[in-house]
Amino acid sequence: MRAAIPRAAVFDLDGTLIDSAPDIHAALNAVLAAVRAAPVTLDETRGFVGDGAPVLIRRAMAARGLPDDAALHARMLAHLLEIYESAVRLTRPYPGAVAALERLAAEGCRLGLCTNKPEAATRAVLTHLDLARFFPAVVGGDSLPDRKPHPAPLLQVVAALGAMQAVFVGDSEVDAATASAAGIPFALHTEGYRRVPVASLPHSFAFSDWAQLPDWLAGRG
Repeated sequence: MRAAIPRAAVFDLDGTLIDSAPDIHAALNAVLAAVRAAPVTLDETRGFVGDGAPVLIRRAMAARGLPDDAALHARMLAHLLEIYESAVRLTRPYPGAVAALERLAAEGCRLGLCTNKPEAATRAVLTHLDLARFFPAVVGGDSLPDRKPHPAPLLQVVAALGAMQAVFVGDSEVDAATASAAGIPFALHTEGYRRVPVASLPHSFAFSDWAQLPDWLAGRG
């Protein structure tokens, strides 16, 4: 008999479930163009993602030599947030991610989402990609006073799912630190936007093929 799936799995979004870097790249370059700054590359954009929209803007400003000016940062952030919700045209789930979610849900795993992406933009892309049906509990980067790597957002999702045990699935340094701070096992999606080698991140499991994740979770049952 197949082992039981653990009670809950909580997922990061960008770089974990979805490859959203092309849309973020386009949106970020529109913001930079509005202040007459040079565009950033797609690879640069991937390196900026993970700590929320305010940090995304700050990193882009630094990369293009813009002054560290609070008013300019606020203006660029507001512009990004204006277009962020509709920045879904180029975003796709990673191959196999939807099938893995479907299997986990069918086997009784409670699924939640914990991301530093703004909540409105998160819900917009989940709806666009028909992923919202999997996640009764969603916390975005602006849902609480604290964002990842503070453990509060992750712990809130776990509590909302009514779970006694959970695993966090993410792709980055921020996600690894969040899981560690929350005292929750971490599964690392190696095809995402991390900036350091896999071996340097604390994790219980690392995977590139989404078909591997449900089998690992079942083994934890």
